[in-house]
Amino acid sequence: MAASLAAGASARFVAGGEASPARPRPAAPARVAWRSRPPAAGVRCRGARAPAGGVLPEEADDGARFVGWFREAWPYIRGHRGSTFVVVVSGEVVAGPHFDGILQDISLLHGLGIKFVLVPGTHVQIDKLLAERGKKAKYAGRYRITDSDSLEAAMEAAGRIRLTIEAKLSPGPPMLNLRRHGVNGRWHEIADNVASGNFLGAKRRGVVAGIDYGFTGEVKKIDVSRIRERLDRDSIVVVSNMGYSSAGEVLNCNTYEVATACALAIEADKLICIVDGQIFDEHGRVNRFMSIEEADMLIRTRAKQSEIAANYVKVVDEEDINHVRNLPMKHDAVYGLNGRDHINGYTASFRNGVGFNNGNGLSGEQGFAIGGEERLSRSNGYLSELAAAAYVCHGGVQRVHIVDGTVGGSLLLELFTRDGVGTMIARDMYEGTRMAREEDLSGIRKIIHPLEESGVLVRRTDKELLEALSSFIVVERDGSIIACAALFPYLEDKSGEVAAIAVSEECRGQGQGDKLLDYVEKKALSLGLEKLFLLTTRTADWFVRRGFKECSIESLPVVRRKRIDLSRGSKYYMKRLQVAEVGHMAVNGFAMR
Repeated sequence: MAASLAAGASARFVAGGEASPARPRPAAPARVAWRSRPPAAGVRCRGARAPAGGVLPEEADDGARFVGWFREAWPYIRGHRGSTFVVVVSGEVVAGPHFDGILQDISLLHGLGIKFVLVPGTHVQIDKLLAERGKKAKYAGRYRITDSDSLEAAMEAAGRIRLTIEAKLSPGPPMLNLRRHGVNGRWHEIADNVASGNFLGAKRRGVVAGIDYGFTGEVKKIDVSRIRERLDRDSIVVVSNMGYSSAGEVLNCNTYEVATACALAIEADKLICIVDGQIFDEHGRVNRFMSIEEADMLIRTRAKQSEIAANYVKVVDEEDINHVRNLPMKHDAVYGLNGRDHINGYTASFRNGVGFNNGNGLSGEQGFAIGGEERLSRSNGYLSELAAAAYVCHGGVQRVHIVDGTVGGSLLLELFTRDGVGTMIARDMYEGTRMAREEDLSGIRKIIHPLEESGVLVRRTDKELLEALSSFIVVERDGSIIACAALFPYLEDKSGEVAAIAVSEECRGQGQGDKLLDYVEKKALSLGLEKLFLLTTRTADWFVRRGFKECSIESLPVVRRKRIDLSRGSKYYMKRLQVAEVGHMAVNGFAMR
């Protein structure tokens, strides 16, 4: 009953299947010793006898695990190649012991074809330098008050961090590991190129509510063309939070304001926030996924306790009103309007050369500059980062990841495994996806009718379709149904049947099928189901690529077996679900630790 469809890979690139066992090596001739050379000094010889194939059992296990991981990562490696990621690293992580490992992983990912813009946090280093000089850091709201002493410390901290990044990224991978593949001149050219410069234009924040912010700056311009030029030359771009004014001043800008400006201005594929902790749900589990609507709802519930959350709500609600009055006109393109789409009437808009705009011509106060005492105390956990994430998602960045940099390899695990280890906020994961209503009947019929005519789907009368409508899920776009699927649960068997997955012809190849299947899996998990099954005649390969395996009719629930039309000759497939695949979010009791 599963439909044929041509759907692109989903944003998280589902990797199904298990690793193939290691291929046995041919037996070595009897006259050849197992080790042709004695072990190097300091290496302890194993006492176990090697098998005929020349590989010890533990070595075979290690090899199989490595091959399995590499095959699982393959869709992500291909999918991320050529993408542009803006990575903002919190000051706590930059000043901590894990920063070197993060830079090493960024180097690895850059070698796999990912383009990086790196924005390092500096506030911890600045505060430390001020304390060493007998000065006290001063904050007002989300911003630092940058007097002459603070500016000097900020310039020194930014310079030190930039030099550290350049030094750590310069060596490239260890040469010793490459020599066994032969001496090649190209090995000496694989060090990472790091580009930095005056990419950031700023203006003074000035006096706000009677407070003089001194040399604190607000982002006015990102030099998009020069950043892209260096990315295209295979450089990792480092953007400092030190901006330059039209008057020739150096200004200290908020790191997250710089990062969100970069992500919006260069139209990054992802913004990755590397912090020193995680976001948990009310059960103490890491929350793997939030839609932009869920993140928005959570931020709003904290608006009374958090100045940053309140500011986010203010900006979003003001834009919701102002966008109707000030719809962008054609000439806006001249100014580089990078807020690309509206969600619920709101879009984050960064006008290059002007700054962030709230609809009345004033920049700043936009809810993505995070800092000050609230963030330093972590009184609201990582709500600040969540607000910044929701903001740039509104502006058109498809995915934002909040990752714990104190976990070894967290960046690799977040990007190369299905469910990751951090929290992903997605702008379009299930946008327009909902349970079907009676008025959707004609739209569903229109999509599945051609597949019924071709014999791919079982024919249903309007009455049968109406009776099953409560089990259907649809994707709606501009008032039209563009895709559908059905989930029929068998609670006593803890299983569910996936049926009638169909995508309208004009929307195929856009990942709608993967989006629906992912939604179905999460819904099944929320119902307590442990496995999904389906019957298909023509679309087995599509489902096999997404983790389903052929099974016997005896594997299906008895009550379902009795209703199978054996004359169709359908094949049966099943997939076991993993609890980690669900990204549950509950606003009440949600822990922002």
